[in-house]
Amino acid sequence: MEKFFKLIKNACIYAPEYIGKRDILIAGKTIITIEENINFPLFDLEIYDATGLIAIPGLIDPHVHITGGGGEGGFSTRTPELRISDCIKNGVTTAIGCLGTDGITRSLENLYAKAKAMEEIGISTYIYTGSYSVPPVTFTGSIQKDIILIDKVIGVGEIAISDHRSSQPTFEEIVKIVADARVGGMIAKKPGIVNFHVGNGERGIEILFEIVKRTEIPIKHIYPTHISRGKKLFEQGLEFAKLGGVIDLTALQPEENSEFGFNTVDAIIQSFDNNLIENVTISSDGQGSLPKFDKNGNFVGLGVGSVGALLYTIKKVVERGIKLDETLKIATVNTAKVFNFSKKGRIAKDFDADIVFLRDWEVVSVISRGEFLMKDGILKPINFE
Repeated sequence: MEKFFKLIKNACIYAPEYIGKRDILIAGKTIITIEENINFPLFDLEIYDATGLIAIPGLIDPHVHITGGGGEGGFSTRTPELRISDCIKNGVTTAIGCLGTDGITRSLENLYAKAKAMEEIGISTYIYTGSYSVPPVTFTGSIQKDIILIDKVIGVGEIAISDHRSSQPTFEEIVKIVADARVGGMIAKKPGIVNFHVGNGERGIEILFEIVKRTEIPIKHIYPTHISRGKKLFEQGLEFAKLGGVIDLTALQPEENSEFGFNTVDAIIQSFDNNLIENVTISSDGQGSLPKFDKNGNFVGLGVGSVGALLYTIKKVVERGIKLDETLKIATVNTAKVFNFSKKGRIAKDFDADIVFLRDWEVVSVISRGEFLMKDGILKPINFE
């Protein structure tokens, strides 16, 4: 049985700022103090010796197909649901679920149920209403009602633009979605984000620039993803970031080679070079399909995204010479800021106790909301895994 108080000893902490070797005292779900040497004389206390381990904040993945995705190549190409243990083993303690291309055979109801299941295990979860298509599928028939009345709904997405799989929405349709998300977010005190899937079409994010230019809607409600899919699109993304927007890059999958051609690692390095890293996040596209199409738009192959892409990408960026404390921001504090997660993204007093312990880039232990979901490589028992 989990004990209410936990004392983490001798962890080398990146909060994400490097603060050195410290002890961490946790009460319930919350970090209550971080000091050089804590002696806490209680019988109801679990002590975990983290000597030799690096402690980082639990990673926040803002774009995960938790109920699976795909289907672009027929029913047999539907990808499976996310295994909750995959999040744990890869240090993801907060995930935002979305549908994707298929808003017909994949339902928001199933998305909600999966998010609740993950929450019961101990991972923090949220979801988007909608899918690729416009008008968006919703629970209630209204974006505003979904955001205001359904606890886990914090925005809309992923709405597809500049993609042959999109419903080719007009400017007016897109503006109405963003406006509804903003008002719903204001009333419910939620971020009201619209997550835009951006394909490899020539228009890129031109329609998003138009929203910023022609309306009064704050840029913070517009959150384009897959911006690292090509150099031209990424250059557009940098211009969007210069206006104050945040761009999301799809993390490099573990089987991808980061040394050939333009990729997410290059995009992150360039973000640092342009002093725009505070406006950049990464997401895994976990369990989403990674379809391949020929020049005529015909489906020719399929991969499946892994939530392990976050930590893998961070590792590859550090190997390119960027410090770990700076790199961690793209999957911790930056993402927390986008979604107004005031208690996540840091190892700090009064923050949620979401902590990942690493040794040589391998996840050794995971605490999420104050509970060990994995300890010394042994997962907490999970039903149906």
